[in-house]
Amino acid sequence: MTSRATGTSGALYPVHKVHGVVLLLLLLFTLLLGMGNSLHSRLLLIGEQTWPNYYLLDPAATEPTCSLEIDVDAEVQKRIDAYEPDPDALFSSPPNAQAIRESLLQNLELCEQRFEQYRLTQEAVTPALTVYKTIEQGLAETLLENIELTKFLFIAMFALAAAIAAFDTDHIALRLPRNRAEWRLSQGVQLIVNGLMVLSLFAYLDRLAVSPGTESTQTLQYGWSIVFILFMAINLIRLAKVPAHLNTGSLTLSSGLVLPLYCVMGLIAMTYFVVVDEYQSGLAIYFGIMTNLSSMFINIGLYVLVGMMLKQTRIPELLFNALKPFNLPAPMLASVIIFATAFPTAFTGASGIFILAVGGVVYDELRRAGAGRQLSLATTAMSGSLGVVLNPCLLIVVVAALNKEVTTSEMYGWGFWVFMMSATLFSIVVCKTQGNWRPSPQKGAAKEALRRLGPLTPYVIGVVIVIGLIWLLLGLQFNEYSAPLILPLVMLALVFLDTKAESRQTKRSRFSLFWRRSTLAASDSAVHIGALLALIGFSICLGGILERSDIVHALFPEDLTSPWIAMLVIVVMLTIIGMVMDPFGAVILVSATVAQPAIQIGIDPLHFWIVCLVAFELGYLSPPVALNHLLTRQVVGESEVLAAEKRGSFWRRYERLLLPLSVMAPTLLFVAFVPLLFYAL
Repeated sequence: MTSRATGTSGALYPVHKVHGVVLLLLLLFTLLLGMGNSLHSRLLLIGEQTWPNYYLLDPAATEPTCSLEIDVDAEVQKRIDAYEPDPDALFSSPPNAQAIRESLLQNLELCEQRFEQYRLTQEAVTPALTVYKTIEQGLAETLLENIELTKFLFIAMFALAAAIAAFDTDHIALRLPRNRAEWRLSQGVQLIVNGLMVLSLFAYLDRLAVSPGTESTQTLQYGWSIVFILFMAINLIRLAKVPAHLNTGSLTLSSGLVLPLYCVMGLIAMTYFVVVDEYQSGLAIYFGIMTNLSSMFINIGLYVLVGMMLKQTRIPELLFNALKPFNLPAPMLASVIIFATAFPTAFTGASGIFILAVGGVVYDELRRAGAGRQLSLATTAMSGSLGVVLNPCLLIVVVAALNKEVTTSEMYGWGFWVFMMSATLFSIVVCKTQGNWRPSPQKGAAKEALRRLGPLTPYVIGVVIVIGLIWLLLGLQFNEYSAPLILPLVMLALVFLDTKAESRQTKRSRFSLFWRRSTLAASDSAVHIGALLALIGFSICLGGILERSDIVHALFPEDLTSPWIAMLVIVVMLTIIGMVMDPFGAVILVSATVAQPAIQIGIDPLHFWIVCLVAFELGYLSPPVALNHLLTRQVVGESEVLAAEKRGSFWRRYERLLLPLSVMAPTLLFVAFVPLLFYAL
């Protein structure tokens, strides 16, 4: 799946040292743009507190042109004298003197107010107000003029990240190419899929060309066309330049596993759109949904950056170091990890990001504690899954944004208890199947653990200071909505703090070390952002089949009135969707297709979406795709996964797959059907 996993990482592309800097600057710019509204609101508040009636003060105001010197009686008489009956009008009567008088008096009063406001403005205007007002209004104009800029920033981010993923052979697949023939198969199919997307984009442009008022949409489609033509060029280069470590060989029945998942989804979707639906532009239209939700997908990029920056610090190692005095056996350590890692998983926005960031550390610590490869792999995969129901996970924010029947507070509230149930069940299963689970703490373990937590104090203080400063300066409180904007700044501060020890050892400046680590984190982020966004985009395209076909109507016919049968169908369908689709693309699909029919049958909206999230959790961990297992393999290496399946009983050989299923399947059934007893009988 990745050249890094096989130890072949190298300078595969000429911008290997540059793209991290470019992506970091791009993400920081989108971050500042996202904080622009909060900054403008703060400027308005400060202005009002500093200068009374700030909203009305205008340093560029000119003296009113209306006249205060007016003889009302004379003006009334003048208008009456100027009246001439209209011979063509059916009803024509002289003007009402009283009405004219009232109108003139009102205009005179308004004129007096304008002059009074002008006088007050002139008294209040100072050089400081003029400068402040210029900055505030300039920011407001910039925000208004760049409302559409977010979409183009997203396209640029996707283009850079996906291009790097293509150059680095890092698009998500079930396994890596093992010979030159499989390499050419992978690159050739990517070339075909990218070419099909270009054809679909041009078909969509032909439709837009005859539709008035679509100029901005056409511009976006031209942008996407350039992006996928770039991808085709990369595929041609990689077809010609086969890595030297790959030997000659032939294709086998399993060679199809080397195809990136986004390619498989693209081929299926395009086949349906062209052959069944005769809808050549379908691929482009559904992929374009990402553009309409560009802010959400930029947030995914920011969360990936957060995860990769966490990887650049010693924080995970320091936390695990604090556990060592307790001498936890492998089963107990696995249970602690499941509970402890769920919350940072929520803070990284989606399950896969946490695995990419900290999965290697989790796996290594479990192996040091004596855990077998299978348990270590299973725990690493699940460490990035259970937190998707906890605050402030981005996935729940997306659900609430697309579905007004539920709120984030409701979902986080119930999600916490679902997490506690699944994590507890994991602990029970692991302790029952692994045998020894009792800890043997050293003398004074608690005191030693507290001592080892001491080095984390500066990091905690740093987090508090950054969040506090953002609240004071921008009035932006930390919650699920602001987390994508605040967390990158928090992590930048933590990375800077973490450079202190290295600076002392290497005698290098902290700023240079900070910049190196930050760009390295952005470089790692580029690969993962590209792979994830490509998977999300084509997941949405694949979901278009479900939306345009009659599958949903067949599963939920009009005569179906039983919530129990409906829930059974929902559990099976959502689990299958979670197996083959990225969670963000799956949420968009379910919101557009399954959610409303299920709710109309009698399923409570909150209940439906909690079931949906748990089903997705099960899907992340279930073959044939099992995205969390693929990402785990990416961080620990394919050789570790293959070595884990060589000996032992069936359970021991496939524990990395069976253990998560034995936990999440009962959890899903409980969450799906037990609540029905309270409102569906």
